[in-house]
Amino acid sequence: METVTLKINGMTVTAPKGATILEAARIAHIEIPTLCYLKDINAIGACRICVVEVKGARSLVASCVYPVNEGMEVFTNTPKVLASRRKTLELILSNHDRKCLSCVRSGNCELQKLCKDLKVECEDVYAGSVNTYELDTSAAHMVRDNNKCILCRRCSAVCDKVQGVGVIGANNRGFATNISSAFEMGLGETSCVSCGQCIAVCPTGALYEKDSTDEVLAAIADPTKHVFVQVAPAVRAALGEEFGYPMGTGVQGKLAAALRRIGFEKVFDTNFSADLTIMEESHEFLDRVQNGGVLPMITSCSPGWIKYCEHYFPDMTENLSTCKSPQQMFGATLKTYYAEKVGIDAKDIVSVSVMPCTAKKFEIGRDDQSAAGVPDVDISITTRELARLIKRLGIVFTDLPDEEFDSPLGSGTGAAVIFGATGGVMEAALRTAVWKLTGEKKDSPIEFTEVRGTEGIKEATYDVAGMKVNVAVASGLKNAKELLTKVKNGEANYHFIEIMGCPGGCVNGGGQPQVDAATRNFTDVRAIRAKALYDYDAANTLRCSHENPDIQELYKSYLGEPGSHKAHEILHTSYVKRKIHNL
Repeated sequence: METVTLKINGMTVTAPKGATILEAARIAHIEIPTLCYLKDINAIGACRICVVEVKGARSLVASCVYPVNEGMEVFTNTPKVLASRRKTLELILSNHDRKCLSCVRSGNCELQKLCKDLKVECEDVYAGSVNTYELDTSAAHMVRDNNKCILCRRCSAVCDKVQGVGVIGANNRGFATNISSAFEMGLGETSCVSCGQCIAVCPTGALYEKDSTDEVLAAIADPTKHVFVQVAPAVRAALGEEFGYPMGTGVQGKLAAALRRIGFEKVFDTNFSADLTIMEESHEFLDRVQNGGVLPMITSCSPGWIKYCEHYFPDMTENLSTCKSPQQMFGATLKTYYAEKVGIDAKDIVSVSVMPCTAKKFEIGRDDQSAAGVPDVDISITTRELARLIKRLGIVFTDLPDEEFDSPLGSGTGAAVIFGATGGVMEAALRTAVWKLTGEKKDSPIEFTEVRGTEGIKEATYDVAGMKVNVAVASGLKNAKELLTKVKNGEANYHFIEIMGCPGGCVNGGGQPQVDAATRNFTDVRAIRAKALYDYDAANTLRCSHENPDIQELYKSYLGEPGSHKAHEILHTSYVKRKIHNL
């Protein structure tokens, strides 16, 4: 690798040729602040927070886009640089809603932190005209508050470049510039897929999920209701970050304990229905392969991906597995099998889910998601909402003992927990499908490492019982588009495809703890969180979904066999072909 040598604040630094000053400074353990920059996504030098002095340059330069050169001398913290950053922040604040104390991002806001670090007061240094906007609450999953937008354009960049959806962007010009949808449509009127990746990258409180925690507390306080909660695999790999634990720390035991102290009647695990999903999905896959069904079959666990398919690939909705997502399967099982088992009317159950995903808020309102004649899931909250609720109720998370989930809907195998990482659903399905195809031998392979990892698209071919099975995995919707376009054009031939709406899968979902740009740019957040899930898998004595004894009992006493008529009525769903409404 060709390198260049330069000096940053008097220190000699060797950096790759073509690197930016921002990247070179990081090598020297110097953090240059940014607001708009996101590595590989948004390098536009627009916010001017990252400016530095370069010897010989006539003005300050934006370090996020300025390349290093041999012999360059850079200064990142001179009085001129610091004064420029402070002035930029003061100008941003002059057109910013400064209600920080009640803002959802207070204490975790990149703008707030910069103002604190640079000693910028929240006062009207540049008093004058201020733009005011109505909140956009039209989407099922989120709120847009342009009064707190700083025009960094991270949201529009991730929507376009990472997700390939592009439903938001800059409208108008000059002081009237704002980030919104075409023709000022409400986000809910567009082809937004509710993935929440825009929320994940927003540095302020301009974008946030609709908070449903008051609904949860009201349900728990209602003596006529039985309030049960399920928690998704990826939540346990990230929730700890909200309470000071290092990234990638698994907090499953404390998570169960916290939910119990919030007041839920039973605390269950979505891993149970992830195993159930595999039983149904692997049966469906084998049925399609053996009986001439529509191939490739595509997984249906990610509601953001499902909505994307309905909008942008409506002719491929027949390829989608008809299985409900684990969230919805759990709710359906809770309000049918479990309700009958314990003698509760489904109408008296409030089914709550804790998910890493904002699209789950949209999913609970979809048609054909009411196995018991009432919604399978009533309320879905994100990992972030749960963290805020725990803090609000004064639960000292770090002091909690490790507790187990309740039985029988609290059991799960190693195959279930890896659902939260890209490739996890595919690997879990392969574990059971191979077991079935090879005559249910006990020595069937357990790990399929070829589909692991955070790459956007992965491919593999497996020889199973004399049959070549071609599989592919994609995460992030732009990668999904690339993969499916090849399938449509006859350039690729697969039997089974897993697609997750969010890059890296659920561990990087739109409802997970927010990570500042400095961490996001230089740390593989997705891989670190995913490792926690693979560690749970490796430590589990049961690593295949078909080994779950509670799943076996569910089929034996209630559903019959995977793919049975009763299983279809309760656990399967249908899709719609939607139009694109971006313009």
